[in-house]
Amino acid sequence: MEFHVSLAGRGDLSTRIYRQLHEAVIDGRLRSGEKLPPTRELARQLDVSRNTVALAYERLTAEGFLVGRVGAGTFVCANPPSATLLVDAPDGGVVRARPVWRELAATSAAAVADNGSDPLPYNFGVGVPDASRFPMEAWRRQVARQLRETTATGAGYGQPTGHAGLRAEIARHIGLSRSVRVGPEAVLITDGAQQALDLIGRVLIEPGARVAVEEPGYPPVRDLFASLGARVVGVPVDQEGIDVAAIPAAARLVYTTPSHQFPLGPPMSLDRRAALLAWARHNDAAVIEDDYDSEFRFADRPLEPLYSLARGDRVLYVGSFSKTMVPMLRLGFLVAPASLRPALLAAKRLTDRQGEPTTQGAMARFMADGLFVRHLRRSTREYGARRAVILDVLRRDFADRLEVVPATAGLHLTAWLRTPSVDVGALVARAAAVGVAVGDLAEYHGEGPGRPGLAIGYGGIAADRIAAGLRLLDEVWADEGVVS
Repeated sequence: MEFHVSLAGRGDLSTRIYRQLHEAVIDGRLRSGEKLPPTRELARQLDVSRNTVALAYERLTAEGFLVGRVGAGTFVCANPPSATLLVDAPDGGVVRARPVWRELAATSAAAVADNGSDPLPYNFGVGVPDASRFPMEAWRRQVARQLRETTATGAGYGQPTGHAGLRAEIARHIGLSRSVRVGPEAVLITDGAQQALDLIGRVLIEPGARVAVEEPGYPPVRDLFASLGARVVGVPVDQEGIDVAAIPAAARLVYTTPSHQFPLGPPMSLDRRAALLAWARHNDAAVIEDDYDSEFRFADRPLEPLYSLARGDRVLYVGSFSKTMVPMLRLGFLVAPASLRPALLAAKRLTDRQGEPTTQGAMARFMADGLFVRHLRRSTREYGARRAVILDVLRRDFADRLEVVPATAGLHLTAWLRTPSVDVGALVARAAAVGVAVGDLAEYHGEGPGRPGLAIGYGGIAADRIAAGLRLLDEVWADEGVVS
């Protein structure tokens, strides 16, 4: 094989060759039994004498890293010395991330570990759509059709704005279903809602600027804006939504989930929406409207979106297909005021140049053929049935312990504890030990534990398993170990 050796560094030429081959064996780039170039050939490549290479080979052979076979050449030993021989750099030579990233690293590692584990048998997790309901065969046909029609000229770089057909379909869909009346030119396709939020932060957040988020709220948003240098402030929410009077006047950006407050559930009232928009105009601030799962609605008509009430001024509307389809597609979108579109487009171009065109094209066809709306209708019926079962059980068997928070949309509901003596963390842990996954509302607070409660999802559990799962939760609750 051809092996690159750099002659830069300290020591004579033979020592430099020795050191690089030694490290390549230790870290596995040169594997057991692999043949090295003949000394004459490597010497020619490096423009050094053959003896210089031979001395390096001889030293590595003496130390047990290489073995010479007469008539065959020089090979890496079957069992070279341990990789522990590599010496770590001293602390002063380690490149370190900014402090905020060192703090976020542990949280991120824990989240990755949790996502990588198998779901529990009774999965009441939050934000989990039912992958078994995803119309995989219909989706495969759309992907195959998109690939067949992709020509050589169409396989290069695309526009950072995203697939033109998908932008048009999204504009039509949110115009009909959410009264967000915009043209395709206003839609920017992103890799999920999280990238949309990242782009907004890059464009609007100055280091040290204050950003207001809901408390309790969506933890990744708080962490994202903090990573961009913002001073993130939690603003309490009540049954009408974010408390506008508690938003700091110095905040330049406000993140909110008005259609289905995350995680509590109630929609923002019309009066509160008007107050928030008036506050934004008065304080020269922008508002992010994250409409993450309002397609699944089980009662009442949706209120007018902030974007529509503001007539496209000061509000950035963020949507995602992670809940309506499946998270693996990584599809989201952003609708922003015209004044921000050039900057957001530039940020998109710099971060990933474009999205994945095959997935975007397939999604455009999926929507144009009416398959997306059909999938939404079927899923909404199924999720509504599961939600009804959970509500029946909670009101019948947990009424003395839980107060259900009113909500009419989404893939989960929440409930306050009526008995503050219960250790919610212990309850959740003991439930997990018997195969039941439920959420602790404390996980969604960034500034104190907040009022104790549970988050119960119905996207990841079949209707016929709900009663058994909640029965196990009931049994765990009776355990004295969850009462402090």
